[in-house]
Amino acid sequence: MSTTTELTETTLLRFATAGSVDDGKSTLVGRLLHDSKSVLADQLEAVEHASRNRGQETPDLALLTDGLRAEREQGITIDVAYRYFATPKRRFILADTPGHVQYTRNMVTGASTAELTVILIDARNGVVEQTRRHAAVAALLRVPHVVLAVNKMDLVGYQESVFAAIAEEFTAYATELGVPEVTAIPISALAGDNVVEPSANMDWYGGPTVLEHLETVPVSHDLSHCHARLPVQYVIRPQTAEHPDYRGYAGQIAAGSFHVGEQITVLPSGRSTRISGIDLLGEPVDVAWTTQSVTLLLEDDIDISRGDLIVPSKDAPPTTQDIEATVCHVADAPLTVGHRVLLKHGTRTVKAIVKDIPSRLTLDDLSLHPHPGQLVANDIGRVKIRTAEPLPVDSYADSRRTGSFILIDPSDGTTLTAGMVGESFASPEPVKDDSEDDGWDF
Repeated sequence: MSTTTELTETTLLRFATAGSVDDGKSTLVGRLLHDSKSVLADQLEAVEHASRNRGQETPDLALLTDGLRAEREQGITIDVAYRYFATPKRRFILADTPGHVQYTRNMVTGASTAELTVILIDARNGVVEQTRRHAAVAALLRVPHVVLAVNKMDLVGYQESVFAAIAEEFTAYATELGVPEVTAIPISALAGDNVVEPSANMDWYGGPTVLEHLETVPVSHDLSHCHARLPVQYVIRPQTAEHPDYRGYAGQIAAGSFHVGEQITVLPSGRSTRISGIDLLGEPVDVAWTTQSVTLLLEDDIDISRGDLIVPSKDAPPTTQDIEATVCHVADAPLTVGHRVLLKHGTRTVKAIVKDIPSRLTLDDLSLHPHPGQLVANDIGRVKIRTAEPLPVDSYADSRRTGSFILIDPSDGTTLTAGMVGESFASPEPVKDDSEDDGWDF
Protein backbone atom coordinates (compact mmCIF):
# COMPACT_ATOMS: atom_id res chain seq x y z
CA MET A 1 0.00 0.00 0.00
CA SER A 2 1.25 3.46 -0.79
CA THR A 3 2.41 5.41 2.26
CA THR A 4 1.18 8.60 0.60
CA THR A 5 -2.33 7.18 0.53
CA GLU A 6 -2.04 6.03 4.12
CA LEU A 7 -0.91 9.43 5.33
CA THR A 8 -3.54 11.56 3.61
CA GLU A 9 -6.72 9.48 3.85
CA THR A 10 -8.83 8.68 6.86
CA THR A 11 -11.94 6.65 7.54
CA LEU A 12 -12.69 8.30 10.88
CA LEU A 13 -14.49 11.58 11.60
CA ARG A 14 -14.84 12.99 15.10
CA PHE A 15 -17.70 15.48 15.34
CA ALA A 16 -19.78 17.21 18.00
CA THR A 17 -23.28 18.67 18.17
CA ALA A 18 -24.18 21.93 19.89
CA GLY A 19 -27.12 24.28 20.13
CA SER A 20 -29.62 25.87 22.49
CA VAL A 21 -31.93 23.92 24.76
CA ASP A 22 -34.76 22.19 22.88
CA ASP A 23 -33.26 22.90 19.46
CA GLY A 24 -33.32 19.15 18.82
CA LYS A 25 -29.70 18.01 19.11
CA SER A 26 -30.45 14.65 20.68
CA THR A 27 -33.33 14.07 18.25
CA LEU A 28 -30.99 14.79 15.33
CA VAL A 29 -28.42 12.35 16.67
CA GLY A 30 -31.09 9.72 17.28
CA ARG A 31 -32.49 10.22 13.76
CA LEU A 32 -28.96 9.97 12.34
CA LEU A 33 -28.35 6.70 14.16
CA HIS A 34 -31.79 5.29 13.37
CA ASP A 35 -31.95 6.17 9.68
CA SER A 36 -28.36 5.06 9.03
CA LYS A 37 -29.29 1.70 10.60
CA SER A 38 -26.72 2.13 13.38
CA VAL A 39 -29.12 1.25 16.21
CA LEU A 40 -29.26 -2.27 17.59
CA ALA A 41 -32.65 -3.92 17.92
CA ASP A 42 -32.50 -4.06 21.72
CA GLN A 43 -31.56 -0.35 21.88
CA LEU A 44 -34.55 0.58 19.72
CA GLU A 45 -36.81 -1.66 21.79
CA ALA A 46 -35.65 0.06 25.01
CA VAL A 47 -36.34 3.49 23.49
CA GLU A 48 -39.80 2.40 22.33
CA HIS A 49 -40.57 1.06 25.83
CA ALA A 50 -39.36 4.27 27.52
CA SER A 51 -41.38 6.36 25.07
CA ARG A 52 -44.57 4.41 25.79
CA ASN A 53 -44.02 4.89 29.51
CA ARG A 54 -43.94 8.64 28.88
CA GLY A 55 -47.21 8.49 26.95
CA GLN A 56 -45.68 8.94 23.50
CA GLU A 57 -47.12 7.00 20.57
CA THR A 58 -43.91 7.10 18.49
CA PRO A 59 -40.33 6.40 19.64
CA ASP A 60 -38.53 9.42 21.06
CA LEU A 61 -35.20 9.11 19.25
CA ALA A 62 -33.58 11.63 21.61
CA LEU A 63 -33.50 8.85 24.22
CA LEU A 64 -30.82 7.08 22.18
CA THR A 65 -28.33 9.69 23.44
CA ASP A 66 -29.85 11.04 26.66
CA GLY A 67 -28.74 8.06 28.71
CA LEU A 68 -28.58 9.50 32.21
CA ARG A 69 -31.68 9.18 34.38
CA ALA A 70 -31.63 12.93 35.16
CA GLU A 71 -31.52 13.65 31.44
CA ARG A 72 -34.51 11.46 30.69
CA GLU A 73 -36.52 12.85 33.59
CA GLN A 74 -35.86 16.49 32.65
CA GLY A 75 -35.92 15.97 28.92
CA ILE A 76 -32.56 17.74 28.47
CA THR A 77 -28.96 16.77 27.76
CA ILE A 78 -26.63 17.32 30.74
CA ASP A 79 -23.46 15.36 30.08
CA VAL A 80 -21.52 14.80 26.86
CA ALA A 81 -22.91 11.63 25.29
CA TYR A 82 -20.45 9.81 23.03
CA ARG A 83 -21.72 7.51 20.32
CA TYR A 84 -19.84 5.38 17.83
CA PHE A 85 -21.32 4.37 14.50
CA ALA A 86 -20.27 3.64 10.96
CA THR A 87 -21.50 3.69 7.38
CA PRO A 88 -19.89 2.00 4.37
CA LYS A 89 -18.01 5.24 3.68
CA ARG A 90 -16.71 6.32 7.09
CA ARG A 91 -16.53 5.61 10.82
CA PHE A 92 -17.74 8.25 13.29
CA ILE A 93 -17.17 9.29 16.90
CA LEU A 94 -19.97 11.64 17.89
CA ALA A 95 -20.18 13.87 20.97
CA ASP A 96 -23.69 15.14 21.76
CA THR A 97 -23.13 18.18 24.01
CA PRO A 98 -25.54 20.05 26.32
CA GLY A 99 -27.28 23.27 25.32
CA HIS A 100 -27.65 24.94 28.73
CA VAL A 101 -25.43 27.95 29.40
CA GLN A 102 -24.16 26.37 32.64
CA TYR A 103 -22.89 23.37 30.66
CA THR A 104 -20.78 25.37 28.18
CA ARG A 105 -17.71 23.63 29.62
CA ASN A 106 -19.16 20.30 28.46
CA MET A 107 -19.42 21.69 24.93
CA VAL A 108 -15.71 22.59 25.15
CA THR A 109 -14.96 19.01 26.21
CA GLY A 110 -16.93 17.51 23.34
CA ALA A 111 -15.58 19.85 20.66
CA SER A 112 -11.94 19.87 21.78
CA THR A 113 -11.04 16.86 19.61
CA ALA A 114 -13.70 17.36 16.93
CA GLU A 115 -12.90 17.94 13.27
CA LEU A 116 -16.46 19.15 12.70
CA THR A 117 -19.19 20.74 14.82
CA VAL A 118 -22.90 20.66 14.02
CA ILE A 119 -24.61 23.73 15.49
CA LEU A 120 -28.40 23.48 15.55
CA ILE A 121 -30.80 26.40 15.34
CA ASP A 122 -34.57 26.29 15.83
CA ALA A 123 -35.97 27.78 12.61
CA ARG A 124 -38.67 29.55 14.65
CA ASN A 125 -36.15 31.36 16.87
CA GLY A 126 -33.22 32.02 14.55
CA VAL A 127 -29.75 32.96 15.84
CA VAL A 128 -29.88 33.41 19.63
CA GLU A 129 -27.35 34.16 22.36
CA GLN A 130 -26.38 30.54 22.91
CA THR A 131 -25.88 30.09 19.15
CA ARG A 132 -23.30 32.88 19.22
CA ARG A 133 -21.67 31.36 22.29
CA HIS A 134 -21.26 27.97 20.63
CA ALA A 135 -19.94 29.56 17.44
CA ALA A 136 -17.36 31.45 19.51
CA VAL A 137 -16.28 28.26 21.29
CA ALA A 138 -15.92 26.44 17.95
CA ALA A 139 -13.79 29.31 16.65
CA LEU A 140 -11.57 29.36 19.76
CA LEU A 141 -11.09 25.58 19.53
CA ARG A 142 -10.23 25.94 15.84
CA VAL A 143 -12.74 23.33 14.73
CA PRO A 144 -12.04 23.13 10.97
CA HIS A 145 -15.62 22.57 9.76
CA VAL A 146 -18.92 23.94 11.08
CA VAL A 147 -22.34 22.71 9.92
CA LEU A 148 -25.30 25.00 10.56
CA ALA A 149 -28.35 22.72 10.84
CA VAL A 150 -31.51 24.85 10.72
CA ASN A 151 -33.90 22.47 12.46
CA LYS A 152 -37.70 22.27 12.75
CA MET A 153 -38.23 23.51 9.19
CA ASP A 154 -41.54 21.63 9.28
CA LEU A 155 -42.80 24.13 11.86
CA VAL A 156 -42.16 27.11 9.55
CA GLY A 157 -43.75 25.55 6.49
CA TYR A 158 -40.41 24.59 4.95
CA GLN A 159 -39.96 28.21 3.79
CA GLU A 160 -36.73 28.88 1.90
CA SER A 161 -36.72 32.54 2.98
CA VAL A 162 -36.61 31.59 6.67
CA PHE A 163 -33.63 29.29 6.09
CA ALA A 164 -31.79 31.80 3.90
CA ALA A 165 -32.09 34.62 6.44
CA ILE A 166 -30.80 32.46 9.31
CA ALA A 167 -27.94 31.05 7.23
CA GLU A 168 -26.85 34.53 6.15
CA GLU A 169 -26.88 35.94 9.69
CA PHE A 170 -25.00 33.00 11.22
CA THR A 171 -22.41 32.79 8.44
CA ALA A 172 -21.62 36.50 8.78
CA TYR A 173 -21.12 36.13 12.55
CA ALA A 174 -19.02 32.97 12.19
CA THR A 175 -16.84 34.60 9.54
CA GLU A 176 -16.21 37.53 11.90
CA LEU A 177 -15.04 35.01 14.51
CA GLY A 178 -12.66 33.41 12.03
CA VAL A 179 -14.53 30.16 11.43
CA PRO A 180 -12.97 28.85 8.19
CA GLU A 181 -15.98 27.02 6.74
CA VAL A 182 -19.74 26.97 7.33
CA THR A 183 -22.13 24.58 5.57
CA ALA A 184 -25.82 25.40 6.11
CA ILE A 185 -28.42 22.60 5.82
CA PRO A 186 -32.22 22.94 6.38
CA ILE A 187 -33.55 19.91 8.28
CA SER A 188 -36.36 18.46 10.34
CA ALA A 189 -34.80 15.99 12.77
CA LEU A 190 -38.22 14.81 13.94
CA ALA A 191 -39.50 14.07 10.42
CA GLY A 192 -36.12 13.05 8.99
CA ASP A 193 -35.90 15.76 6.30
CA ASN A 194 -32.33 16.14 4.97
CA VAL A 195 -30.81 14.15 7.83
CA VAL A 196 -30.02 10.91 6.01
CA GLU A 197 -32.45 11.10 3.09
CA PRO A 198 -33.13 14.20 0.92
CA SER A 199 -36.34 16.03 1.76
CA ALA A 200 -39.29 15.97 -0.62
CA ASN A 201 -40.60 19.05 1.18
CA MET A 202 -37.63 21.28 0.32
CA ASP A 203 -37.01 20.84 -3.39
CA TRP A 204 -35.50 24.34 -3.41
CA TYR A 205 -32.47 22.99 -1.50
CA GLY A 206 -29.86 21.31 -3.67
CA GLY A 207 -27.08 20.69 -1.13
CA PRO A 208 -26.08 17.54 0.78
CA THR A 209 -27.95 15.89 3.61
CA VAL A 210 -26.30 15.93 7.03
CA LEU A 211 -25.02 12.36 6.66
CA GLU A 212 -23.82 12.93 3.11
CA HIS A 213 -21.78 15.93 4.26
CA LEU A 214 -20.37 13.98 7.22
CA GLU A 215 -19.33 11.17 4.90
CA THR A 216 -17.59 13.41 2.37
CA VAL A 217 -16.10 16.36 4.28
CA PRO A 218 -12.29 16.22 3.96
CA VAL A 219 -10.51 15.42 7.23
CA SER A 220 -6.73 15.53 7.43
CA HIS A 221 -6.22 14.87 11.17
CA ASP A 222 -3.24 17.24 10.87
CA LEU A 223 -1.24 14.61 8.96
CA SER A 224 -0.16 16.87 6.11
CA HIS A 225 1.03 19.96 7.98
CA CYS A 226 1.72 19.17 11.66
CA HIS A 227 5.21 18.54 12.98
CA ALA A 228 5.69 14.98 14.23
CA ARG A 229 5.32 14.48 17.99
CA LEU A 230 5.46 11.33 20.17
CA PRO A 231 4.89 11.78 23.92
CA VAL A 232 6.64 8.85 25.61
CA GLN A 233 4.17 6.86 27.68
CA TYR A 234 6.23 3.81 28.60
CA VAL A 235 9.77 2.46 28.32
CA ILE A 236 9.74 -1.20 27.22
CA ARG A 237 12.58 -3.48 28.36
CA PRO A 238 11.45 -7.13 28.20
CA GLN A 239 14.98 -8.47 28.99
CA THR A 240 14.23 -11.87 27.51
CA ALA A 241 16.71 -14.39 26.13
CA GLU A 242 15.37 -13.65 22.65
CA HIS A 243 15.73 -9.86 23.03
CA PRO A 244 18.31 -9.26 25.79
CA ASP A 245 19.12 -5.70 24.70
CA TYR A 246 15.68 -4.53 23.59
CA ARG A 247 14.83 -1.00 24.72
CA GLY A 248 11.81 0.70 23.13
CA TYR A 249 9.94 3.92 23.76
CA ALA A 250 6.20 3.48 23.44
CA GLY A 251 3.36 5.94 22.99
CA GLN A 252 0.66 7.22 20.67
CA ILE A 253 1.85 9.53 17.91
CA ALA A 254 0.14 12.86 18.59
CA ALA A 255 0.92 14.47 15.23
CA GLY A 256 2.76 13.89 11.96
CA SER A 257 4.78 10.80 11.06
CA PHE A 258 8.09 9.11 11.93
CA HIS A 259 10.43 7.21 9.61
CA VAL A 260 13.18 4.68 10.23
CA GLY A 261 16.54 6.44 9.84
CA GLU A 262 15.12 9.85 10.80
CA GLN A 263 17.14 12.01 13.20
CA ILE A 264 15.13 12.84 16.32
CA THR A 265 15.56 14.95 19.43
CA VAL A 266 14.28 14.08 22.90
CA LEU A 267 12.82 16.96 24.87
CA PRO A 268 13.28 18.60 27.29
CA SER A 269 16.83 17.14 27.51
CA GLY A 270 17.69 18.10 23.92
CA ARG A 271 19.66 14.93 23.19
CA SER A 272 19.59 13.62 19.60
CA THR A 273 19.89 10.26 17.86
CA ARG A 274 18.29 8.36 14.97
CA ILE A 275 15.38 5.95 14.75
CA SER A 276 16.72 2.44 14.15
CA GLY A 277 13.33 0.72 14.08
CA ILE A 278 9.59 1.14 14.57
CA ASP A 279 7.38 -1.62 16.00
CA LEU A 280 3.63 -1.49 15.33
CA LEU A 281 1.45 -4.22 16.86
CA GLY A 282 4.55 -6.37 17.30
CA GLU A 283 5.66 -6.04 13.67
CA PRO A 284 8.45 -3.83 12.27
CA VAL A 285 7.38 -1.02 9.91
CA ASP A 286 9.27 1.69 8.05
CA VAL A 287 6.88 4.55 8.81
CA ALA A 288 4.16 5.33 11.39
CA TRP A 289 1.78 8.27 11.68
CA THR A 290 -0.77 10.13 13.79
CA THR A 291 -2.97 8.17 16.25
CA GLN A 292 -0.97 4.96 15.82
CA SER A 293 0.45 3.49 19.03
CA VAL A 294 4.02 2.46 18.33
CA THR A 295 7.38 1.64 19.91
CA LEU A 296 10.43 3.52 18.63
CA LEU A 297 13.88 1.91 18.74
CA LEU A 298 16.85 4.29 18.76
CA GLU A 299 20.45 3.96 17.63
CA ASP A 300 21.93 5.37 20.85
CA ASP A 301 21.22 4.49 24.46
CA ILE A 302 20.13 7.82 25.94
CA ASP A 303 18.15 8.67 29.05
CA ILE A 304 14.44 8.77 28.13
CA SER A 305 11.50 8.34 30.47
CA ARG A 306 7.73 8.78 30.60
CA GLY A 307 6.75 12.38 29.89
CA ASP A 308 9.57 13.09 27.44
CA LEU A 309 8.67 14.18 23.91
CA ILE A 310 10.30 12.68 20.82
CA VAL A 311 10.37 15.03 17.81
CA PRO A 312 12.21 15.32 14.46
CA SER A 313 15.40 17.30 15.09
CA LYS A 314 14.57 19.69 12.25
CA ASP A 315 11.12 20.49 13.73
CA ALA A 316 11.81 20.66 17.47
CA PRO A 317 9.57 23.10 19.38
CA PRO A 318 11.09 25.53 21.88
CA THR A 319 11.03 24.65 25.57
CA THR A 320 9.73 27.21 28.04
CA GLN A 321 8.62 27.70 31.62
CA ASP A 322 6.34 30.62 30.78
CA ILE A 323 3.10 29.74 28.99
CA GLU A 324 0.44 32.14 27.76
CA ALA A 325 -2.82 30.55 26.74
CA THR A 326 -6.55 30.84 26.34
CA VAL A 327 -8.35 28.56 28.79
CA CYS A 328 -11.85 27.38 29.57
CA HIS A 329 -12.36 26.89 33.29
CA VAL A 330 -14.35 23.71 33.91
CA ALA A 331 -14.30 23.30 37.71
CA ASP A 332 -16.82 24.68 40.19
CA ALA A 333 -14.02 26.15 42.33
CA PRO A 334 -12.55 29.33 40.78
CA LEU A 335 -9.08 29.66 39.26
CA THR A 336 -7.27 32.61 40.84
CA VAL A 337 -4.02 34.51 40.41
CA GLY A 338 -1.41 32.75 42.53
CA HIS A 339 -3.22 29.42 42.28
CA ARG A 340 -0.75 26.50 42.58
CA VAL A 341 -1.68 23.74 40.14
CA LEU A 342 -0.38 20.75 38.22
CA LEU A 343 -0.08 21.21 34.46
CA LYS A 344 -0.48 18.10 32.31
CA HIS A 345 0.88 18.36 28.76
CA GLY A 346 0.92 15.14 26.76
CA THR A 347 2.23 12.47 29.13
CA ARG A 348 4.17 14.92 31.31
CA THR A 349 2.80 16.51 34.50
CA VAL A 350 4.66 19.35 36.25
CA LYS A 351 4.02 21.81 39.07
CA ALA A 352 2.91 25.28 37.98
CA ILE A 353 1.51 28.54 39.28
CA VAL A 354 -0.97 31.00 37.75
CA LYS A 355 0.94 34.29 37.42
CA ASP A 356 -1.79 36.43 35.88
CA ILE A 357 -5.28 36.37 34.36
CA PRO A 358 -5.10 39.28 31.89
CA SER A 359 -8.68 39.05 30.65
CA ARG A 360 -11.97 37.17 30.57
CA LEU A 361 -14.01 36.86 27.38
CA THR A 362 -17.72 37.66 27.44
CA LEU A 363 -19.06 35.29 24.80
CA ASP A 364 -22.41 37.07 24.52
CA ASP A 365 -20.90 40.06 22.72
CA LEU A 366 -17.19 39.05 22.46
CA SER A 367 -16.18 41.91 24.76
CA LEU A 368 -13.30 41.65 27.24
CA HIS A 369 -13.29 42.06 31.00
CA PRO A 370 -9.70 43.08 31.88
CA HIS A 371 -7.87 41.51 34.84
CA PRO A 372 -10.83 39.75 36.47
CA GLY A 373 -8.61 38.18 39.13
CA GLN A 374 -10.31 34.82 38.78
CA LEU A 375 -12.14 32.54 36.38
CA VAL A 376 -15.26 30.65 37.45
CA ALA A 377 -16.98 27.64 35.87
CA ASN A 378 -17.58 28.04 32.11
CA ASP A 379 -15.43 31.20 31.89
CA ILE A 380 -13.03 31.57 28.97
CA GLY A 381 -10.03 33.80 29.57
CA ARG A 382 -6.35 34.47 29.06
CA VAL A 383 -3.83 33.17 31.60
CA LYS A 384 -0.08 33.38 32.17
CA ILE A 385 1.43 30.30 33.81
CA ARG A 386 4.91 29.60 35.17
CA THR A 387 5.96 25.94 35.30
CA ALA A 388 8.53 24.38 37.63
CA GLU A 389 10.23 22.62 34.69
CA PRO A 390 10.67 23.60 31.04
CA LEU A 391 8.09 22.14 28.66
CA PRO A 392 8.24 21.67 24.87
CA VAL A 393 4.95 23.18 23.77
CA ASP A 394 3.56 23.90 20.32
CA SER A 395 1.14 26.65 19.47
CA TYR A 396 -2.45 25.41 19.44
CA ALA A 397 -2.74 26.93 15.96
CA ASP A 398 -0.05 24.49 14.78
CA SER A 399 -1.25 21.39 16.63
CA ARG A 400 -4.42 20.95 18.64
CA ARG A 401 -2.91 17.87 20.31
CA THR A 402 0.48 19.17 21.49
CA GLY A 403 -0.66 22.78 21.83
CA SER A 404 -3.19 21.93 24.55
CA PHE A 405 -2.95 21.15 28.25
CA ILE A 406 -5.04 20.81 31.39
CA LEU A 407 -4.60 22.28 34.86
CA ILE A 408 -5.20 19.93 37.79
CA ASP A 409 -5.88 20.59 41.47
CA PRO A 410 -2.88 18.96 43.24
CA SER A 411 -4.93 18.28 46.39
CA ASP A 412 -7.58 16.00 44.90
CA GLY A 413 -6.79 15.52 41.20
CA THR A 414 -9.79 17.53 39.94
CA THR A 415 -9.46 18.90 36.43
CA LEU A 416 -9.64 22.67 36.72
CA THR A 417 -9.00 24.16 33.31
CA ALA A 418 -8.49 23.22 29.66
CA GLY A 419 -5.91 25.37 27.89
CA MET A 420 -4.83 26.27 24.35
CA VAL A 421 -1.25 27.52 24.06
CA GLY A 422 -0.84 30.85 22.31
CA GLU A 423 -4.50 31.23 21.34
CA SER A 424 -5.61 34.79 21.92
CA PHE A 425 -8.33 37.32 21.45
CA ALA A 426 -7.77 41.08 21.66
CA SER A 427 -6.08 41.75 24.98
CA PRO A 428 -6.28 44.75 27.31
CA GLU A 429 -3.22 46.73 28.34
CA PRO A 430 -0.60 44.52 30.03
CA VAL A 431 -0.07 44.78 33.76
CA LYS A 432 3.24 45.15 35.56
CA ASP A 433 4.85 41.76 36.27
CA ASP A 434 5.60 41.60 40.00
CA SER A 435 6.48 37.91 40.03
CA GLU A 436 10.15 38.51 40.98
CA ASP A 437 9.19 39.74 44.45
CA ASP A 438 6.30 37.50 45.33
CA GLY A 439 8.19 34.63 46.90
CA TRP A 440 7.33 32.01 44.25
CA ASP A 441 10.08 29.41 44.13
CA PHE A 442 10.05 28.69 40.37
